[in-house]
Amino acid sequence: MKKHTISALVENHFGVLASVAGLFSSRGFNIKSLSVGETEDPSISRMTIVAKGDDRILEQVMKQLNRLVDVIKVIDMTVQDYVDRELLLIKVSTSKAARSEIMEIVHVFRSRIVDISPSTMTVEVTGTEAKINAIIGMLRPFGIKEIARTGKVALLREVKG
Repeated sequence: MKKHTISALVENHFGVLASVAGLFSSRGFNIKSLSVGETEDPSISRMTIVAKGDDRILEQVMKQLNRLVDVIKVIDMTVQDYVDRELLLIKVSTSKAARSEIMEIVHVFRSRIVDISPSTMTVEVTGTEAKINAIIGMLRPFGIKEIARTGKVALLREVKG
């Protein structure tokens, strides 16, 4: 099973998200991550969907997505050159003794501390899936209290020359 990153421009209407997600689930595609937000035009939203599945079934899903009235454009970004990022908020247990070590890890990953209490630190991280997974791995020994993760957002790279 191959992981696919799909971008869909859709009308910003009630029920569009449910229709798109329903197409994936009805074909046995598990959506690994789904991010949706308005574009530069508030009447249009961009959905970035990461799903694992068979190439043949994905082709069927893409054709069915294109047939939905509220779908403007669908692109399988997997075979193209694109830029992607995720956002992670991670709350880590800490003691006074461990604070400097956590701060050093945060610095190395070019992240930042966005909240601190006597027993926890909350860190904001943006980057690729690999970077997000790496910092989670580095902070796990301190004790992870909570994680909130956006999933992937992506845009195609512009073709040069």
